[in-house]
Amino acid sequence: MGWQSKKCVVVPVDFSESSAPAIRMALDCAESPESVHVVHGILNLEQVSPYGYWAVDDVKSREATAIEHLGKFLEENDIQGVKAVVLLGDPSAEIVKYADEQQADLVVIPSHGYSGLTRMLLGSTAERVIRHAHCPVYVMRRTDAE
Repeated sequence: MGWQSKKCVVVPVDFSESSAPAIRMALDCAESPESVHVVHGILNLEQVSPYGYWAVDDVKSREATAIEHLGKFLEENDIQGVKAVVLLGDPSAEIVKYADEQQADLVVIPSHGYSGLTRMLLGSTAERVIRHAHCPVYVMRRTDAE
């Protein structure tokens, strides 16, 4: 598959400075804005803390807050017509699963550009997506990366 217009492009965002440029790159690659799926992942509380199992976690409320924040982010960056989706669970696994379910032609993902100990401690969502996605993955390196 070449660089012709894609029918489905998935763009994971974390609201960092590199998120909006990744969406714009996806818009350049896609057939139309409706072909771009902007996704944001939120962790289950039990994945964040062992106390999450006993905490009162209103998942619907957390998802509603995340989709509201995603909508504001898109509006502030003058991005229109894209599909906005919130994924619940491990971000890299959910991104790969979503891209597979949507039969994505491409994933455009921003990278934090961490290296060394920071990368080892924080992990790399982009790297895990590259390893497990069933479609091409375009990684955009931040211009202000370490």
